[in-house]
Amino acid sequence: MDLDVPLRPPPASAQLRWRNRFAALGDRFFTELPAAGLPQAHWVAVSEPCAAELGLPPDWWQSPDALQVFSGNGVWPGMRPLASVYSGHQFGVWAGQLGDGRALWLGELDTPSGPRELQLKGGGKTPYSRMGDGRAVLRSTIREFLCSEAMAALGVPTTRALCMTGSALPVRREEIETAAIVTRVSPSFIRFGHFEHFTHTEPDEQALRALADFVIDAHYPALRDDPSPYAALLEEVTRRTATLMADWQAVGFCHGVMNTDNMSILGLTIDYGPFGFLDAFDPGHICNHSDHSGRYAYARQPNVGYWNLHALATALLPLIGEQDAALAALEAYKTTFPEALLARMRAKLGLRTTEAADNELVDGLLQRMAADRADFTITFRRLGRFSTAPAADNSAVRDLFLDREAFDAWASRYAERLRRENSHDAERAARMDAVNPKFVLRNHLAEAAIRAARDGDFTETMRLLKVLQRPFDEQPEQAAYADFPPDWAQHLEVSCSS
Repeated sequence: MDLDVPLRPPPASAQLRWRNRFAALGDRFFTELPAAGLPQAHWVAVSEPCAAELGLPPDWWQSPDALQVFSGNGVWPGMRPLASVYSGHQFGVWAGQLGDGRALWLGELDTPSGPRELQLKGGGKTPYSRMGDGRAVLRSTIREFLCSEAMAALGVPTTRALCMTGSALPVRREEIETAAIVTRVSPSFIRFGHFEHFTHTEPDEQALRALADFVIDAHYPALRDDPSPYAALLEEVTRRTATLMADWQAVGFCHGVMNTDNMSILGLTIDYGPFGFLDAFDPGHICNHSDHSGRYAYARQPNVGYWNLHALATALLPLIGEQDAALAALEAYKTTFPEALLARMRAKLGLRTTEAADNELVDGLLQRMAADRADFTITFRRLGRFSTAPAADNSAVRDLFLDREAFDAWASRYAERLRRENSHDAERAARMDAVNPKFVLRNHLAEAAIRAARDGDFTETMRLLKVLQRPFDEQPEQAAYADFPPDWAQHLEVSCSS
């Protein structure tokens, strides 16, 4: 298909209004080019909630033109495909120029939820692909699609996924796989690495300032009148990153590749590669098989977030001017993260009031969970049924622990804490169920969907998506998705290869 000829939008989407503010920055920041589309493309999955956020009708995807656009085989009027350039630190080491090696920005759309950028991942080579082929495989695309939407349903700031298309086109990784494309949606795809690029790789203070001004004007307009807007920007990104780290820790999410080029300037979860949700609680869990040093282990994520913010501060220093001002902006992390995490853990325990010893109560539970390898998601969900009544049967949660006596000692302190705030079991259970998910995207669930999809059956992907879009609901008919992982799941590995 000739990409120079725009496709006809479906009637319901004919009034789409593209703003494309990032493209106005100029070619110093990107390279315009068409996607390398998927031959004989087919739909794999679509997200109705994400489409609704964009203001698209439920049947938007039924147009053949829509399939071609989101398979990289054409564009609608107003789209402006481009790949952006950025740099970054990878596993703590400066990697130099990176960029959208297999991502292609389609444009920025006006929506009822505000401006949203659309991006294809897996649309072929760009000038920033280095030695890569610019493609994404079905396996990793299903994982990113499902997790993007699962995290949104969990209330964790994230990029979204509108749809996924596939093809029989072969792609070589460790073995031959098939190609796929996911359409990402976000208010912005700008990363810490965009700023690092114009400070370190191609120093250009004018471009750096233009980028920072763009981010402030488009996404942080309240900072424009600040006496030190660039320091204020750093402080706001610091706060957002700190709360994002608290969100990840609270739901047991491991990102796997927290490089500076994978950190969003808006504090969003971005770039779902070798991620994972905790099964048995292990603070040292490493979800990325390629992370040989354990740099991005679950318990290290908060410190890595802070490290990455220091890298951003260094990149912004030419604009901020004074090192002390940059360090002062970073200080917000030291209070925001622990306060945010403790607030989330109090909510997970159903606590409505605050006491000085709450941190010890939380740590006591986590230590017991780690010692006995209690399942993270199931433990907190079952804790919602905890009763403070004398001689109550709390075996549903108690039996998750090998050392019952140690759990009983903790449970005694927990029950007393609840009684001091006159907690009512039924009311507390409802509140806890609203923050402790029953369903998360465990690796074995994603693997089952992937295996079915490889055989041409995409129903499991859509079925799992529907479950994950209601993570806090009981959904008794879907109880199997909330069960303990099977033994074979222990042997699953995810890596940077996608």
